[in-house]
Amino acid sequence: MKTLTQILKRWSSTSLVLRILCGLVIGAVLGLCVPHLSIIGLLGKVFVSALKAIAPVLVAVLVCASIARAHGGLGSRFRTVVTLYLLTTFCAALVAVVASFSFPVTIRLSEMATGEAPSALGDIFTTLLTNLVSNPLHSVSSANYIGILFWAIIVGLAMKLCASETTIRLMSDLAEVVSLVVRWVIQFAPFGIMGLVFSSVSESGLEIFTNYGRLLLLLVGCMALVALVVNPFIAYLYIRRNPYPLLWQCLKESGLNAFFTRSSAANIPVNMALCKRLGLDEDFYSVSIPLGCTINMNGAAVTITVLSLAVANTVGVSVSLPTAVVLSIISTLGACGASGVAGGSLLLVPMACSLFGIGNDLAMQAVAVGFIIGVVQDSVETAVNSSGDAFFTATAELHDKRRLREE
Repeated sequence: MKTLTQILKRWSSTSLVLRILCGLVIGAVLGLCVPHLSIIGLLGKVFVSALKAIAPVLVAVLVCASIARAHGGLGSRFRTVVTLYLLTTFCAALVAVVASFSFPVTIRLSEMATGEAPSALGDIFTTLLTNLVSNPLHSVSSANYIGILFWAIIVGLAMKLCASETTIRLMSDLAEVVSLVVRWVIQFAPFGIMGLVFSSVSESGLEIFTNYGRLLLLLVGCMALVALVVNPFIAYLYIRRNPYPLLWQCLKESGLNAFFTRSSAANIPVNMALCKRLGLDEDFYSVSIPLGCTINMNGAAVTITVLSLAVANTVGVSVSLPTAVVLSIISTLGACGASGVAGGSLLLVPMACSLFGIGNDLAMQAVAVGFIIGVVQDSVETAVNSSGDAFFTATAELHDKRRLREE
């Protein structure tokens, strides 16, 4: 028992990033050498399922506890972080428009695809409003983060107004308990990453790079430009200091994990832990992180814009500059309605294509292409989205502290 304790202690004290990298390499090697050993891929499914299961509970109790014990002074930070989320998502869509105009791509459209997707922007708003007032217990069980945030804020405000200090302390203790469970789950991340990488390599190999390389390069290039140039530039305007040390830390500790889990929702606990290590205000980040999972969708905006313009190029639709700007707005609003799970943004491509009068059957073929290249596209998209949640949360708090110093 003593030896086991020592092993576990040494394991937990080793850098999580180093352990994840080891799991990555081992998973890739096993995927190439023993691709039929499916039990290894099961580790990835179990890990992501565990994160997805605990994340809604974590968000519900943390947001509720944070609102209940908050003492004010968070309003300006929330305004700042929401502005950053929406502004950078719109800028990402604009980057995708410029890149698509500069390097137009087409995709092969042949077989008629089937499926259902939002056909108009009104469908997005209807879904958002419906999810907002969904049954709170159902919201937690179905990982509906819009509903979780809404009801957690309502209950937190009610507790703040009429609950006793003992009740509020009990809620805070419950939040600590759930956070500890999350930390235990995250300790198994290297095994989960190993399973996820094994599944990707054994199932897809390198074919995605040869069949749809140009489209994939455009998507990844736009996302990289947004993450490495646009986002830090906007952050600099707010904090007036070099944003790259913070950016590298967020990409390393949040983006790397999100790349392999391919789920912004599953990465919420990772971002929470990162914000805690950064010394941020828990009352603030416990709300801004799950909020970012819903409306900070830089990568999703790029995916929606690039794929819809690729379909337009393929069928010979001429897109004017004003129409492209409208597309950027639609992509921004649509991205905010994208699901926090793998491939969530792809089903919004038909909604954007409807702006050009392109039917659902053609648009859904672009969705099918998106799923083919999704092993890379969706991984990069999620890494950009999720690391941005932590990056802009820290930026908003640093901006608030800078403003207070100047006053």
